[in-house]
Amino acid sequence: MSDIDVVDRVTTGRGELVLRRAGEHFEIISNGVFLMDTRNGASERVLVREALALTRPGARLLIGGLGVGFSLVEAAASPVPAEIVVLEIEQNLIDWHRGELAAVSGDALADPRVRLVNDDIVRWLRDTGEVFDAICLDVDNGPEWTVFESNSALYDDGGALLLRDRLAPGGVLAIWSAAAAPEYAARLAAVIGPVTTHLVEVPRGEPDVVYLARRQ
Repeated sequence: MSDIDVVDRVTTGRGELVLRRAGEHFEIISNGVFLMDTRNGASERVLVREALALTRPGARLLIGGLGVGFSLVEAAASPVPAEIVVLEIEQNLIDWHRGELAAVSGDALADPRVRLVNDDIVRWLRDTGEVFDAICLDVDNGPEWTVFESNSALYDDGGALLLRDRLAPGGVLAIWSAAAAPEYAARLAAVIGPVTTHLVEVPRGEPDVVYLARRQ
């Protein structure tokens, strides 16, 4: 048995998606590029925890990106949100959470507050009329390192305006990034409102970064 074993390999409309096991952990690879694993998840939890800390009970929360489930688990463990909408473009990833990754996301998918939406987040945000008290985005490796080229529309001026319009007054936008993106933070401050930065140390490399912007 090799150190890394492929659990599933699928071809989607965006290319190849691979779920593999490395010891007791899982890894997700998109078109040969490492996306995420189940080893830590501290910054993904901070993403949701800090956003919910700025919202009131009964909040509507949107999580962009199911990933390996850390953000959803953090949200489901909180009494604050009355509704948790999770946007995930890959149906196969959703299916893995009902199978191989079920132990990671636990009972979170069964939480009656959770609604899973299988769609492209940019398209869905443009088409929906829904507004949220908190939006937590972890669909890329950061504003300057997108998984798919089309996701860049989330991070330009138009994307900032779109996200602002999906926030209720006083709502909070939280963005996960694998590296500092000061120009993007400045854009958030100009378009949405005051920005705070949370650095989360990782075992190797520079800290993960969570940006929070509050709509004025």
